Amino acid sequence: MQHVRKHWKQKQERSHCVAHDAVDKPDREARGTASSGIGAVDCARHNMKRPCAVGDLQLGERYINMDYIFLRSVAGTDLVRLFVSYDIACQWHIHLWARMAQYENEILDLPGVAGTHQRFVTFLVPKFHLPAHIEACNLKFSFNLTRDVGQTDGEAPERGWANANPLAASTKEMGPGTRRDTLDDHFNDWNHKKIIALGYQLRKKMLNAVPEMVKTRLALADMEESLGTEAVATWTEMAERWEENSGNPNPFETQQKDEHLAKVRSDLAAEAAQREAEGGGDANDVRGDMHITELLAMGLQLEEQQRTLASDVAATGLHPTNDQHRAMIERTSKLRRKIFAWIEVQTKFLPGLAVEREQEDNRRARAAEAEPVPGVKVSDIALWLPSAIVGAGGCGARVVCKAEVLEHEYRLRVGQAHETLHEVRRLLLVRTHLYKLKDTHARGVRANTRSADKIAALNDRVKRAAAGYRAARAALVSLGAMLRRGEWEWELLPLKEEDVRGLPRARFGDPERQKGKRSRKSAAKRARIAREERELSWIWLSWIEWAKARARSMRWREEVDLLEEEMKRVRRFSVWREGWWMEQVGRKSGLDVPQAEGETAYATRQAGVQRELRRLFDIEWDGVPDLVAAGRLSVVNEDDDAGVVAGEAGADDANADEGSSGEEDELIALLPQREVKTTYVDEVMTYV
Repeated sequence: MQHVRKHWKQKQERSHCVAHDAVDKPDREARGTASSGIGAVDCARHNMKRPCAVGDLQLGERYINMDYIFLRSVAGTDLVRLFVSYDIACQWHIHLWARMAQYENEILDLPGVAGTHQRFVTFLVPKFHLPAHIEACNLKFSFNLTRDVGQTDGEAPERGWANANPLAASTKEMGPGTRRDTLDDHFNDWNHKKIIALGYQLRKKMLNAVPEMVKTRLALADMEESLGTEAVATWTEMAERWEENSGNPNPFETQQKDEHLAKVRSDLAAEAAQREAEGGGDANDVRGDMHITELLAMGLQLEEQQRTLASDVAATGLHPTNDQHRAMIERTSKLRRKIFAWIEVQTKFLPGLAVEREQEDNRRARAAEAEPVPGVKVSDIALWLPSAIVGAGGCGARVVCKAEVLEHEYRLRVGQAHETLHEVRRLLLVRTHLYKLKDTHARGVRANTRSADKIAALNDRVKRAAAGYRAARAALVSLGAMLRRGEWEWELLPLKEEDVRGLPRARFGDPERQKGKRSRKSAAKRARIAREERELSWIWLSWIEWAKARARSMRWREEVDLLEEEMKRVRRFSVWREGWWMEQVGRKSGLDVPQAEGETAYATRQAGVQRELRRLFDIEWDGVPDLVAAGRLSVVNEDDDAGVVAGEAGADDANADEGSSGEEDELIALLPQREVKTTYVDEVMTYV
């Protein structure tokens, strides 16, 4: 509190990211109270409160409060490298070193050589909080993209509040000393329960981490095989340079943002306005109050509406209801009127199209003489955008489009292609989510039918988005050949039916339900299915996706390394702690016999507690070293595409689980399976 009073008037900058309510909007109901709450520093790996790590707040999480709590909790530590997780770390860390200098307090300093703090302190934002931040923060402060953190999520302090918040009803009426003693008791109890449960918790984490390490490593290998060694070598060098120095190009950030249709339209409008303001605009580009770029953009919208209407009409089936029939008639009439009004304006820009449309109508009339219902569907009306005119050879040279007009549509089509491809990816991810929900929660005919209907409707949207991409790319082929431009070709590949697929079902299905399914497929057939499921469509393959796959593989490998080291250190500490307690026996001299016996008994008992905990941990971790070794050394047999551990016969088992990857199941089988009682912690607590 002396620190708070001394620096109370210190101004702090508002957030440059988003409005963090914890800082910018302190709790109004706490005004006039001695404390509006508490802040704490936890171990991000094991969710334990650190020493001297809890302090009172007055007006929300002010920097002067959180600086003191954090710096006091790490004072005197021998740790060379620190990963600091804070939900507003992107803003809080900016002037931390300058504030440390202003405090002029030896305690409020980080260990190490002065001026080198940034070299061994990494600031990150917890995984759950990070999506609420801006894009720059998601790239710079992500646990998923940072080396050596494993699968740490940084949300440890938030979990502790769920246990401590119920204390507020009692502590808010206590005096300061009693309140702090009460909180200390609860936090000590929290830490103690975490310690005695380390055996089970670390084993559980390792049981999950090793198969994930193998799975992500195989996924990365499959992706790199599809990409080629040259591209992978270049991208790896780029990723390693960024990991060494964050000032280098970020492999997770696109160097050139995909310009969607709205952005292209905005740029074209701004350019047209600037040309007109400078007096350099072409008078032929304007008819009435409409610019040629507006006409083209409206044409693309009408083209999309035609596809949507055709898809919806086909989805109604042969026997629509009266409401469906009425709605389709109204939509068709409305779209037809829009198209005819647009054609009338288009003819003013391109008069030659009037002759072409008249000849097209005559050809259609002659072809429809034998038809019972002559006419053309509104979805089949040709709009004759410049790309179609170029593709038709200029309509017999009757219609001439300037290069500037072709350039305008070219840019619009590139934006449309990026936008529709992004929509295809987004819908496929949504479909993956729906499949997962269906596998996990849908039970019974009614629930499964409703889920299937939602997925079918989503599949129609995927097909419509894919059709929009194909139309945009076909237009780009025509325009690119005329303009001699093909910058888009390297990223906008042909989209075949087999390319429109998301992640394989085996990767996101419910593992518990999959375990109950048995397959009698032959080993060769199951190997072929597994190989096909590992292949990803080109729409997911890019250097950013590769960087993410590499990061996932690295994080799971690091998690296994961290868990293995933590297990070693837990056991080593237990041995040291047992010896430390035994060293306390007889250290005090001049004690009465009963006092000496009592203290000896207490020290001996505490040493026994450490010995018993170590014994229980050894039981929990029996087989874990074999599991880790198998996970690190596992290789895919050259003649077994199912991907099982070398030397195991999982892929040859006729009763192998359908949809499983094989290798992960074999690894789990190496670990002795024991039933862990729900009262495990309580039993240890009783002994202690």
